Amino acid sequence: MIHQYKNNGYNIVLDVNSGSVHVVDEVVYDLIPLVEEAGEQPLSPETRASLISALSSKYPAQDIEDALSQILELKDAGMLFAPDIYENYIMDFKKRETVVKALCLHIAHDCNLACKYCFAEEGEYHGRRALMSFEVGKKALDFLVKNSGNRVNLEVDFFGGEPLLNWQVVKDLVAYGRRLEEPYHKKFRFTLTTNGILLNDEVMEFANREMANIVLSIDGRKEINDRMRPFRGGQGSYDVIVPKFQKVAQSRNQMNYYVRGTFTRHNLDFAEDVLHLADLGFQQISAEPVVAPPEEDYAIRKEDIPAILAEYDRLALALLNRRKEGRGVNFFHFMIDLEGGPCVAKRLSGCGSGTEYLAVTPWGDLYPCHQFVGQEEFLMGNVDEGIVRTDIRDEFKACNVYAREKCRSCFARFYCSGGCAANSYQFHGRIDDVYDIGCELQRKRIECAIMIKAALAESEGEEGNEKE
Repeated sequence: MIHQYKNNGYNIVLDVNSGSVHVVDEVVYDLIPLVEEAGEQPLSPETRASLISALSSKYPAQDIEDALSQILELKDAGMLFAPDIYENYIMDFKKRETVVKALCLHIAHDCNLACKYCFAEEGEYHGRRALMSFEVGKKALDFLVKNSGNRVNLEVDFFGGEPLLNWQVVKDLVAYGRRLEEPYHKKFRFTLTTNGILLNDEVMEFANREMANIVLSIDGRKEINDRMRPFRGGQGSYDVIVPKFQKVAQSRNQMNYYVRGTFTRHNLDFAEDVLHLADLGFQQISAEPVVAPPEEDYAIRKEDIPAILAEYDRLALALLNRRKEGRGVNFFHFMIDLEGGPCVAKRLSGCGSGTEYLAVTPWGDLYPCHQFVGQEEFLMGNVDEGIVRTDIRDEFKACNVYAREKCRSCFARFYCSGGCAANSYQFHGRIDDVYDIGCELQRKRIECAIMIKAALAESEGEEGNEKE
């Protein structure tokens, strides 16, 4: 499968199955789809003549001949028209024994903000306010160790609601996890997601020592953030959190954290929010499109897609220019690995929700991920009994890019891994479909990310030539 597109003056060709990316001239760009359509291996003299004839009114015959030679060389090297070798692999993967490698600990089903788009309903998750006890948390870590097989590296995210409302238990569980590492030959990677209201020096010092990553929630410009992320009394949170977040970023040497925002229909010019965060000094930035029922006034609708796609292009160019000026930042959705990416299993099956990754409620119930918490049809078990509903686990284990019909013909499938099962369920009532708006946006983000890579490679090549 080939995906071609033009972006910022570059003709980009992605060979989906091999992952090879090519920046080509106009002749090669126009010729590739004709060669793909011909489908012959090798090309007969008649087909070669037909291909040259098809473009002869646009390009000189010798240029077409040269382009055809380049295309066939890439094809022979496995970098164009590569076969799909992964479908059989995923069948083998589904037969493997399932091990749990990550938990999302809902340390607090409570929150001190009233974010309007919050899927957690101000931390209540369709239920009641509660804080996880140390005993339940211990059982969760014991469950993780017991069900992780031979895997050494384990991940635990302290999540909410707002985790800092239950800070002492967070600290106690980190200490308990560290005590488990040596006897069980495990290594815990703890992370923290916070709205920052309760951040202070003691929290920062502990987090910098024990947390591998911190996610700091902020939506961007003051008026945007305060509209969607107010206190329950209606007052904004921006002025409270910005200086704290800046201090966290500096204290972590601008590494191992993200400021993470959500953009809605109210700020389709979200590039301004990303650039605002960059101007505040943040170098690790994420901005997610809101996922919400269409009746909500802030929900993204189909008619918004063209504006959002154009905004991603604008943001990509702005971030590229900043990088060339020595003011670069990492925008999460434009970070892409063209050297092979994550392991094959992850590229095919995604985040591992319901199998390798589970969410734990304050009272110890197990769900496929944080977005399914409170939906009783997805209650898989608890930390005392373990996974009782193995049928749910098996359903998630079978969920991959080949189980989703829409993914089979999508060039982005090995980058997004089929998208979010929770979003699929929210919009289609099943986990093996896709959130269509999200797919449109994901495809554009991947195109922008590849364009940035191409532009930076070209710039580095020019600098190298100048030095010579």
